Amino acid sequence: MVAALAALMVNTAAAGGFNRSLSPAVKTLTATVGQNWLSPPVMTLGSDDVLYVSFDEMSHNYHRYIYHVEHCEADWTPSDGIFESDYLNGLNDNTIDDYRNSLNTTVQYTHYAFSLPDDRCSLKMSGNYRLTILDAGDDNREVAEVRFMVVEPLMNVGLSATTNTDIDHNQSHQQVDVNADYRNMAVTNVDEEVQLVVMQNGCEATARRGIRPNLISQRGLTWQHNRNLIFDAGNEYHKYEILDVSHPTMGIDRIIWDGKTYNVWPFTDEPRVNYLYDVDANGAFFIRNSDNREIDYTCDYVNVHYRLKIPALNAGEVILDGQWTTDADSSQYALRYDYENSLYTTTTLQKQGYYSYRYLLRRPDGTTVQPAFEGSFYQTENRYQALVYYKPAGGRTWQLAGYRELEFK
Repeated sequence: MVAALAALMVNTAAAGGFNRSLSPAVKTLTATVGQNWLSPPVMTLGSDDVLYVSFDEMSHNYHRYIYHVEHCEADWTPSDGIFESDYLNGLNDNTIDDYRNSLNTTVQYTHYAFSLPDDRCSLKMSGNYRLTILDAGDDNREVAEVRFMVVEPLMNVGLSATTNTDIDHNQSHQQVDVNADYRNMAVTNVDEEVQLVVMQNGCEATARRGIRPNLISQRGLTWQHNRNLIFDAGNEYHKYEILDVSHPTMGIDRIIWDGKTYNVWPFTDEPRVNYLYDVDANGAFFIRNSDNREIDYTCDYVNVHYRLKIPALNAGEVILDGQWTTDADSSQYALRYDYENSLYTTTTLQKQGYYSYRYLLRRPDGTTVQPAFEGSFYQTENRYQALVYYKPAGGRTWQLAGYRELEFK
């Protein structure tokens, strides 16, 4: 059985999300546009969209944090061909002045938050952006990083998906089709002026890039029946919700106070050989509690104990994966095998709220694959994102000229 599990793995990679903590003291880093916590952070240029960023520093000690905004190319390398004044109105390197100590929690932390644009700066160009948070009191040490996108909808983008793929029909894959209408834009060299990026559930690690369109016309581009846009369907994500530390809620087996910290055990996960419909959040998470009031600084941190009931695998390391598994200490997301109880287990410190996650297998070379015990079924609900980047002849940087998200059901 172990050999079969290892042999049937499907190629994929960790979601990782668009956020990354760089300090063990920084946890629960979030970045959303408006209230849309299920989708990647994409703002529309010139609109009323607001990017909200928040995080916790695990003490009650004040830190003078600042944020730095940087424009990036389509591949996320810094945009060296433009100046800061080309993409930013106002000042960069602003302090984060909204902070508050946790209240009535067993684990102390300070919650920091800010938004973009604000009264100090705003963005004036589309494209990819990297926002770095630095500790000004510690030689501007980088403690966190957020990636987001700004779209100027110069092109009309169409997006669709089907389970009738060029690999199989209603089995374990989903195929995406994309079209981009130029509208009034002048495109003379598609290979040099247009880039398409397609993601499944906002996962950059498995994003498809550099794919040439099947059809090029004076009106636009079409990617149809393109084998490079076939994705493993995967499975619905596991989920649970910690709303109250006094009693279990959705997906929770038990909660125990050990005299210092609350300990939470989600129900044990097992191999999924058949598809079972379930509404999930594709790796996303949302901080909240039963009262759903003042959640930023009243939600407690608890130890979450994950259990996966499968035989020990011969090779590779089982890891947790979700948009929230971005802490600097990634070792907590690696599961260890408990031979006495015949299961994989790990413990992480997490803030109260709703969490969705999956398991991946990390190989010795650092790449990850989806193991067979998680299953891959054509019925799986996924969110697909298509981003069309444009750099005209003689242009200095790649801009995001079109964006579309599809919720495939």
